[in-house]
Amino acid sequence: MTSSPFDLSGRVALVTGSSRGIGLALARALGEAGAEVIVNGRDEKALATAADALRDEGLTVHCRAFDVCDPDAVVDAVDLVERDIGPIDVLVNNAGLQKRAPMLDFAVEDFRRLIEVNLVAAFTVGKAVATHMVKRGRGKIVNVCSVQSELGRPTIAPYTATKGGLKMLTRGMCADFGPLGIQVNALAPGYFATELTAALVADEDFSRWVAQRTPAGRWGRVEELGGAVVFLSSDASSFVNGQILYVDGGMTAVV
Repeated sequence: MTSSPFDLSGRVALVTGSSRGIGLALARALGEAGAEVIVNGRDEKALATAADALRDEGLTVHCRAFDVCDPDAVVDAVDLVERDIGPIDVLVNNAGLQKRAPMLDFAVEDFRRLIEVNLVAAFTVGKAVATHMVKRGRGKIVNVCSVQSELGRPTIAPYTATKGGLKMLTRGMCADFGPLGIQVNALAPGYFATELTAALVADEDFSRWVAQRTPAGRWGRVEELGGAVVFLSSDASSFVNGQILYVDGGMTAVV
């Protein structure tokens, strides 16, 4: 019998920003598909807690604490993973930051920080990992975009700009790395209930807006992202490149 094209057994996957929320859910899904998963974050305690939870579920997990905004730390961490754990077959660029404020009140320094975390870090980590992938002629990179890669909303113009930039970085990476055997795609979540969105979920007016704006009529559950990230990380997407897969309950499909 042939193995499933969605099977990630024997592969190593690095997920940035994966100590909680969407990143943790993506790491779990990759592990459940058979991958050996490396979780990443800056808070070593939170990272260890997340890794232990995944190990308790029977998954093979490693912790690597490094700042995705520090280029030297990124290169060092990636090199050590390649040496000590194995070739990175899958990179999920999930680390991200959100800040809400009216445009007129948004500080330039805060905008620059969003660019650094949401956009430059994906470039930095992607470049470091791809340096090894191109030598092998294979690899998968999944950038985590957002419905804000396509849609704007009040108080998050800078965030929207970074996620729109990440969409185009994904396509640019596809152009550069595709001929070298690497597929670079993006997963774009809609509104998902996580620790970071708890205040918005609790806001009755905002939750009502989400339900009315989304054909599915509700917030997403983080486990509903699992199938999409496994697809984009596996042989099932071997001829898919430079694409943005929106997992948003239909939000970007309607007006």
